[in-house]
Amino acid sequence: MNHLLFVDASPHGSDSLGARLACEAIAQWQTARPHARVVSRSLGEPGLPSLSTAYAHALVARQPDSDPALACSEQLIAEVEHSGGVLISTPMHNFTVPAALKLWIDYVLRIGRTFRATPEGKFGLLADRPVLVLVRSGGICTGPAARQPDFLTPYLKQVLAVIGLSTVDFIYLEGIAPDDAAIDAVRGQLAASALLAQRATATA
Repeated sequence: MNHLLFVDASPHGSDSLGARLACEAIAQWQTARPHARVVSRSLGEPGLPSLSTAYAHALVARQPDSDPALACSEQLIAEVEHSGGVLISTPMHNFTVPAALKLWIDYVLRIGRTFRATPEGKFGLLADRPVLVLVRSGGICTGPAARQPDFLTPYLKQVLAVIGLSTVDFIYLEGIAPDDAAIDAVRGQLAASALLAQRATATA
């Protein structure tokens, strides 16, 4: 497979350290795969449109997927569906996902489209594919030195599993001003990640 979806949830755009590292890794991946396709979805400015009354009504009325009110949701879902893997670069805001990523999630998780609800629970309608999440946190949230809770990791695991994406890995870049060693370590983790390694095997 030669199709990667990159979702950048930072409000800092190209100034985001996490996004820059992700883009470096993607560039290296593309260099080895000249025919590969990368779709980049930036959730910063101008950002996605807010959930509208028309969208809410379309969901409740179970309108067809072609309803104009569902257009944004359909586009975002299609980007996931057409990908062979997903790379998400996101900051941790107030111990969890930033508002921009939450809005993306609200559009992608859609009953009857990406998951179905039954008396036994919710079940994903999308085929599984590898997902890699690069988390940029100003505080330390992993390991014995953790000084703040991390609600982002379990939340993303749960919401992605609901739509069928259960192969999810996380890389963390922590601290207000990470040193060169920490940054290089993240570069190495990205290069050796399961997402990129699996895709390398698929295109060999």
